[in-house]
Amino acid sequence: MNIENPIAFSFIMQDDIYLLNKDKLAYSTPAAPKPENTFAEPEPEYIPAAAVPVTEPKPVSFNYLGGHKKNFLVIVHYPEHDLMHDKHLMALESTLTRLGFSRDDVAIFNRAKYLDTEFGVMADFFKPQKLLLLGKNSMPADIGVFELNKLTQLNGYPVLLTFSFDEMMDSVENKKAFWEQMKQL
Repeated sequence: MNIENPIAFSFIMQDDIYLLNKDKLAYSTPAAPKPENTFAEPEPEYIPAAAVPVTEPKPVSFNYLGGHKKNFLVIVHYPEHDLMHDKHLMALESTLTRLGFSRDDVAIFNRAKYLDTEFGVMADFFKPQKLLLLGKNSMPADIGVFELNKLTQLNGYPVLLTFSFDEMMDSVENKKAFWEQMKQL
């Protein structure tokens, strides 16, 4: 479609219009002066709004540990580590192995590196069928409220909010509570 008067676009298309880089030049050059002795009412001069370049949205990508083959998402919170503390990772892998899972079956995601990311974005990326939240700090703000060490459901899959490994490493009671709930997950 070729429209000579850009104002006509507002009558044809109701949404915002963005100019491509090559088209910006056509609207940024000044219009030729019109003769002053015309009896016709002058057309209003088109002044384009600040054109925002159109960019393709970047696909969402997260750094995580594991193969995520069984859609089992483990969310942790370690601000000082890229993924997880080594001793805690060994303890988690030991627990998962006793339950019949390996590192290839799960995705271990450090939320501390993605604090602004909403849970919906994470869920769209990981598509979890099981969710383990290790520590209250690992829980995204927009996920809702879960009771500690009580298996609950979210969108049809099991969710367990339990102690962080910092809270479990020196407490036998916390380890027992964690293990009892993990057997049900």
